[in-house]
Amino acid sequence: MKLESKKLKVAFATLGCRMNQFETSALEEQFAVKGYDITDFDSVADIYIVNTCTVTNDADRSSRKTIRQAKRKNPKAVVVATGCYAQVSPDELSKMPEIDLVIGNSHKTAVFEIVENYINEKFQNKVFIDNIFRENDFRTFFISTFYEGARPILKIQEGCNSFCSFCIIPFARGKVRSAKIQDVINQTKTLTDKGYKEVVLTGTQLSQYGYDHKEGKLLDLLKEIVKIEGLYRVRLSSMGINELNDHLIDFLTKEEKIAPHFHLSIQSADDKVLKDMKRDYTVKEYIEKVEKILKNRPDTAIGTDIITGFPTEDEKSFENTVKNVEKIPFAYIHVFTYSMRDNTSAVKLGDKVPPTVKKERTKILRQLGEKKSLEFRKKFLDKNLDFLIISEKDGIKVGLSGNYIHAKIDTDKPINTVINAKLTKIGYEREDNYANP
Repeated sequence: MKLESKKLKVAFATLGCRMNQFETSALEEQFAVKGYDITDFDSVADIYIVNTCTVTNDADRSSRKTIRQAKRKNPKAVVVATGCYAQVSPDELSKMPEIDLVIGNSHKTAVFEIVENYINEKFQNKVFIDNIFRENDFRTFFISTFYEGARPILKIQEGCNSFCSFCIIPFARGKVRSAKIQDVINQTKTLTDKGYKEVVLTGTQLSQYGYDHKEGKLLDLLKEIVKIEGLYRVRLSSMGINELNDHLIDFLTKEEKIAPHFHLSIQSADDKVLKDMKRDYTVKEYIEKVEKILKNRPDTAIGTDIITGFPTEDEKSFENTVKNVEKIPFAYIHVFTYSMRDNTSAVKLGDKVPPTVKKERTKILRQLGEKKSLEFRKKFLDKNLDFLIISEKDGIKVGLSGNYIHAKIDTDKPINTVINAKLTKIGYEREDNYANP
């Protein structure tokens, strides 16, 4: 598919997690460095790259919808599907007439080369994918420019060794592979040298960092990162509760450079369902670790994920989940409705919970999550917090506290500045808060 030799416009769409956000930013930089114009996905482009998600059936549908939107914007454009959906279901995507290239996670670091060769008619292949479980080394992008504003995301780990019964992600990301400690330090220093105050470390299962090499685990890495001059704050993405031992919890809660904000997925707050999910911990064990974190650092925000409608979640199990969630001082809850995914062991259980029941349970937990969020933020009303200015809209700056409270702040301070401000108003929506310097 030979395109005209003009300066080509390429647009990106990202679905799903922070890892995808990081990888999209890296791809944007690769194309920009090579002379391509990066344009908004809503505009007409020559190339559309959709970084897909497959965590649920809804994510699959959203990915397909985004792909179709791209082709409608420019029927002559090259449309590329990459990411987790591309890795897990390449045959399904390759049958979509809107798609020109399917590039799995196994080839994500080669997206630029594959697209260039395709538009220069160097091959006619459509699908690029290998068995992700054959990947033994951590391969990622080292990038110098971020398009996410004041909080660069740094991927340091990929893959998961847990194989929870409901989860498709190991089939999309493979087994655990981790970046070398010195590589992470060097990349973090590059970011701080550019003036970034906060770096967000991300991975498929961040708490399993280092399980594949002998350099050290997450604790060893963090002890080195916090030594970096100019780094104000390190924020960690989602972690598993199993890997949070006492030594790691003590460090996370006592080191001032570590943001007091931890996303710890519980998935269910009923022991029977947790066992069927193959989560390898009990509700009591989860609560004990959360309590230790909050005892050491009471201002900490604890976020979580919960799945409703798992095949063995009966009425009693759901009641237990609601009762236990009410006890835990979550700062926010992400609620997902169970989707039966091929290749996962939960498929054998069937899809037993009726859709209407799933929908109602999801609604109940989301309402509970909104209540918990409001309760958490109200604890800090009329108190001073340090906010990192991360964005600006209509002349009003938006700041983010260490414990993940967003607030609108009337200040002349530029983006990427840390400012101390009093939280003066709590909105019903999580991000509709106000603070005054």
